[in-house]
Amino acid sequence: MKKICIIYTGGTIGMTRTEDGYAPKANYLATALTHIEDLYRAPMPEWELLEMAPLLDSSNMAVEEWNRIASVIGERYTAYDGFVILHGTDTMAYTASALSFMLENLAKPVILTGSQIPLCELRSDGRDNLITSLLIAAQGKVREVCLYFGGRLLRGNRATKYSADGMLAFRSPNAPYLADAGIEIRYSEALLRTPPEGDFRVQPFEHVPIGVIKVFPGIQFDLFESIMTEQLKGIVIETFGAGNIPGNGRALLPIIKKAFRHGTVLAVCSQCPEGTVTLGTYATSSPLKEAGAVSGYDMTTEAAVAKLYYLFSRGYDTDVIKQKMETDLRGELTR
Repeated sequence: MKKICIIYTGGTIGMTRTEDGYAPKANYLATALTHIEDLYRAPMPEWELLEMAPLLDSSNMAVEEWNRIASVIGERYTAYDGFVILHGTDTMAYTASALSFMLENLAKPVILTGSQIPLCELRSDGRDNLITSLLIAAQGKVREVCLYFGGRLLRGNRATKYSADGMLAFRSPNAPYLADAGIEIRYSEALLRTPPEGDFRVQPFEHVPIGVIKVFPGIQFDLFESIMTEQLKGIVIETFGAGNIPGNGRALLPIIKKAFRHGTVLAVCSQCPEGTVTLGTYATSSPLKEAGAVSGYDMTTEAAVAKLYYLFSRGYDTDVIKQKMETDLRGELTR
């Protein structure tokens, strides 16, 4: 029988009602799971619950929490056949992206899931999300970090939260689903990653200063010049369309050049959920390319942020980081 470790970090699935609204409660989830009889029936795998402390609303997740989750998996990697991480939905795609880079040469399933409605409520979607995630982890077909929600298995670093209140909360706009869970769990076999060649290891993230700038009509780029210091290591800029910025880049160009003098890496992603960044296709994107910005192609912002953390934490110099930002490492982009 396969053995799966459930890691509960907090989030809606295990929250209870309080005077201030839903909030995670220590030790509540363990009791709630005992009332889900299907968790103890065949063909469910053997599972154990590990509850992290303190439990967090996912809006409070950051680098320190990512490192803790990765460390938990690293310490128990040989003892389990797979891992299911129960996580809040708000930053689940960020955590999935981060873990996809941190867990190097991963050869086991790591599935993030949660719910839009807590288990304490009658119509909770958490029961099915948890049961199916456990089955997927036990089947062992995926050997990477994935996100399961609402009947869909997504590559973790391709997922983004799409709906704040719908049951199909996540989408993978630039990559097909890895599996659909209907009457049967049907995998897209051709999309599954092959077993890694190296040994599994955890790469912790350093607390690297990284920023995100969203371009909008009338943006005054000079307001951002003050943050372009030696301390800022990476910036993800969400541009229009295929990488376009207003004003032909006249205001942004000096700021980018200043950033690069300080060793800052600027990665360009699109505000459009679908499609890819192609710097230089339009004149309004040429200044970014000429100034040395790198294309995020069809990466999500979540994946681009996580990838910058990873590459800087690996200790690469700026030129190597720029090259690797445009290279597919974990299935996070299409080239």
